[in-house]
Amino acid sequence: MVAPAIVLGIRGVQVLFSIIVLGLTAYLVDQYTNPWASWSPHSLNFMLFTSVWTLLAVAYLTLAPTRFPRAAHKFAIAGVEFLTMLFWFAAFIAVAVLWRDIYWGWAGHGTFHNCGIAAIVFGAFLWLTFLATTVLSALHIRNSSRGNTAPPPDMAGV
Repeated sequence: MVAPAIVLGIRGVQVLFSIIVLGLTAYLVDQYTNPWASWSPHSLNFMLFTSVWTLLAVAYLTLAPTRFPRAAHKFAIAGVEFLTMLFWFAAFIAVAVLWRDIYWGWAGHGTFHNCGIAAIVFGAFLWLTFLATTVLSALHIRNSSRGNTAPPPDMAGV
């Protein structure tokens, strides 16, 4: 189907982009939290959670098929893929709606604004990468027999 090196490359992109989004959203949450206001928008908090979740999910998706084969059931892998894809879709849409609704005034194109735009764009790319890997795991489920619980061979990590 797809070479394992390609899937491993996609996993690397997912980790890299997730670390970038983690840094951007951590900066945005930090800027919202100051001595005068100690809250940050829920959509930014959710994107921050999603980037941490992604790091844990990619660790499972990469290591489970080779190191822990009993934990790498094909439906578990598909479920983690689908849930992470859903999280990224919800996160980047929610932050995009927040960024559209905020009145920027004179500070419209500063570092804060541009970090939000970058987080939205990287979140959209992460959604696309998880969409691709979710399709790959769904194709494996469709093409494998009902009793076969093995993970997709092309999803195996290192």
